[in-house]
Amino acid sequence: MEKYSLYSVAELHDLLVKKEVTPLELAQEAIRLLKEDKNNVLEASMEDEALEVASSLGEPQVDAPFWGIPVLVKDNYSTKNVESTASSDILNGYRPVFDAEVIARLKKQGAVLIGKTTLDELAMGGSGTTGHKGITYNPWDQKHERIMGGSSCGSAAAVAAGIVPFALGSDTGDSVRKPASFGGLVGFKPTWGRISRFGLFPFAPSLDHVGYFTRSVLDAALALEVLAGRDEKDATSSSRKVEKYSSSFSGVKGKKLAVIDNIVSSIKDKQNLNDFNSLLDKLVAEGAHINHVKMDAKLLNAIYPTYIVISCAEATSNNANLDGVKFGPRFGGNTYEEVMTNARTKGFSELIKRRFVIGSFALMKENQEVLFLRAQKARKLIVDAVNSILVDNDSIILPAAPSIAPLFHEDADKLSDTYLVADNHLALGNFAGLPSITIPLSIEKGMPLGINIMGRPFEEGTVLSIALEAERLTGLKGLYSGRDK
Repeated sequence: MEKYSLYSVAELHDLLVKKEVTPLELAQEAIRLLKEDKNNVLEASMEDEALEVASSLGEPQVDAPFWGIPVLVKDNYSTKNVESTASSDILNGYRPVFDAEVIARLKKQGAVLIGKTTLDELAMGGSGTTGHKGITYNPWDQKHERIMGGSSCGSAAAVAAGIVPFALGSDTGDSVRKPASFGGLVGFKPTWGRISRFGLFPFAPSLDHVGYFTRSVLDAALALEVLAGRDEKDATSSSRKVEKYSSSFSGVKGKKLAVIDNIVSSIKDKQNLNDFNSLLDKLVAEGAHINHVKMDAKLLNAIYPTYIVISCAEATSNNANLDGVKFGPRFGGNTYEEVMTNARTKGFSELIKRRFVIGSFALMKENQEVLFLRAQKARKLIVDAVNSILVDNDSIILPAAPSIAPLFHEDADKLSDTYLVADNHLALGNFAGLPSITIPLSIEKGMPLGINIMGRPFEEGTVLSIALEAERLTGLKGLYSGRDK
């Protein structure tokens, strides 16, 4: 039997247009693979709706690349009449009355939504272990000993396992791009405001980005053409014209790529470094210029604490409406205070409670100057440093993670450069709102490694062009967990 789920979106589109496969056949295969999944990727099934939509699609739409394509959606996007919990007990049973804008745009294209995927609770976390349905596993590791990464763990695992060719995620610190590295995927978040966030459950809005997973750079470009553009329901969405990203790749000849040396030096994995440097040599051979730069070590060490303070403070404010009254199940109580206390005590995991305590503490009047406002000042210094690098360079290229996906029991040394810098540098793209993409670099011990390319605001075309050339040089287009083991 043909396994169409391993095809790219672009390849499936060609087959659909030629009528060599039907949307119903693709939907049925994706549903079957979801049912066979052993990695705990599914939060809520949309099987009935998917089969109905797939059956109703008429003539193939040549100009709609997602027509008939089965897709999965991270469960922190509103889906009309479909339970949307963000993997938190406090939202069990919540069925939105509207679709998120990105969901509406996919539906308008004729995409077939198969289901909602697991995540770290309320998108807070980076391991894929804190959702209320338990651990989401990395399909590259059949022993289930290594993490998928998060918070977009279910979407990443589903694409990595070859269930669907595309899945929506969200990225607040590295929640798409880090799992992409651990899963051998293309993980992309464009410029802040390039894609509407209407209907995305807010975590830290000044950092939140719509992101997604594919298995090719071309698919990432096609998805951006579908999802980008002004949305009057999101005042922060950009009115800039959406480019034809998929037909304007410009290669790397003459482009200047910056390598931040003291981020690279914080990585101890020798194969990771060797493979990264080998790719740089190949890019130079294709006409790229590599410029080695440094950032202030104090700023690099400040990335993680700055992120934690700002994200927790914003999360505390944005999730204040989860009080046991407006959404989700009732946890009992005779007064509003009792209802809220019971809901937030029973409805949140310990990780979420800790994040809210940190956020509330940082926002207390007597602490704001030394914690929250200081973090905001640090963020500006970090953003200024990144933007200064991009004045003379077209992009910044770095290893996406310090190593292959770590084991579940490996405790990070939070005082080391490896943890503070190498494991958290992707947050630079969130602080500055820059387009940032992770693609596969190589395979180590049967597990993937990735690289990350970050560019100037709204220069997604440049970032995608560099990524496409890197993808060609690595030969890892279409990577999935069943290949090159």
